[in-house]
Amino acid sequence: KKLFMKKTVLVAPMMDCTDRHDRFFLRLISKNVILYTEMIVANAIIKGDKDFHLKFNLLEKPLALQIAGSNPKELAQATRIAADYGYDEINLNLGCPSKKVQKNKFGACMMKEPNLVGDCITEMVNACNLPISIKTRIGFDDYEDYEYLKKFISIIREAGSKTFILHARRAILNKLTPKQNLSIPPLNYNFVYNLKKDFNNDTIILNGGIDSVEKINAHFKKVDGVMIGRAAYHSPYFLADIEREIFNNNNVPTRSEVMEKMLPYIHYETKKGTRLNQIMRHTIGLFHGQKGSTQWKRYLSKNMCIREADLQKINHIIDHIKNDRIATFLGK
Repeated sequence: KKLFMKKTVLVAPMMDCTDRHDRFFLRLISKNVILYTEMIVANAIIKGDKDFHLKFNLLEKPLALQIAGSNPKELAQATRIAADYGYDEINLNLGCPSKKVQKNKFGACMMKEPNLVGDCITEMVNACNLPISIKTRIGFDDYEDYEYLKKFISIIREAGSKTFILHARRAILNKLTPKQNLSIPPLNYNFVYNLKKDFNNDTIILNGGIDSVEKINAHFKKVDGVMIGRAAYHSPYFLADIEREIFNNNNVPTRSEVMEKMLPYIHYETKKGTRLNQIMRHTIGLFHGQKGSTQWKRYLSKNMCIREADLQKINHIIDHIKNDRIATFLGK
C-alpha cells in the first residue's frame, strides 16, 4: 500500500483547476509527478454521476483521488466505488478552510475532531486495498500547537494511514477566505520537519510556498516529498524544470510540442461536445515568463471560446502551434 518514494513531487488538488483536462495537459509535460483530482465530496460519488466524477484517462496516472466527508460509512462507500476506477491512492481532505466546506463538516474543521477523523480513516482503509493518505494543515484558527498536531497525526496513523501531506500553515476558519488562507497565515516548515523526525517510518509530504527547484531540493533534505500547487497551475512548464533537475529526465517536450501533443485530445474531446475553452484555459500559463506570453494569453482568450465543436477553427488555432508560428512569435 505504498505509492510514494523518496524525492516525490505531487501536484496539489485545486478546485476548478486540476480537472481531467488539466491533468492530461500536465502529464504531457511531466511523467514523474503524482497528480491529484479536485476535491470530490463522498456523497456526490455515492449519489451522483459516478463516471462524471471519477472517470479519467489512463495517461493521467499515477493519479490520486481526493475526497471530502465526515461520515465514516459514507467515506467507506465512496472509497469502495472509487477504487474500482483504478486510482493509485485515495486522499482525505482535512485542510480546506472554505465556509461552505465547514458548513458541511468537511476539510480543516475536522482537525477539531481527531477521533472522528480516526474513525473515517479506519473505514476507508478497510474498504479497499489502496493507500489512504490525508492532506491537512498544521493548525486551525489561533491553535498552532505541535503536540496537538503530533497527536492528531498519531491517531490517523493508528487508524491505518501512513502518508501525511501537510500544508505548513494554519487554517483561519472564519476570518479569511480560502484564497487568503493560501498566503496570510505564516508558513511554519519546522512543524512538518519535526513530524518527519517523530514519524520517521512514515511518508511526510510538505506543501506551501514551493515555487522553485531550489526550494524543492532544500525540503528534500528534511521530508520525503513536496506538493506544489499554484506554481504548477500558473506556470505549468515549471514541471519541465522538475523533470530535468529532480528526475534527470532530459526527454521533456518543448512548449510547442506539448501543444502539438494536445491536438488529438482536443479533437477527441470537442467531437464529444466538450467546449474548447474547458480544455485550453489550463494552457494559458504555458508561456509564463517567456517573451510574448501576453500575446499568447490574448490570442487564446480571443480564439478559444468556441461553443460548438468547430473543428476547422480549432485546427486553425492548433496549426499556429504545430507549425511553430506561435513559438517563433513568442521568441522561443
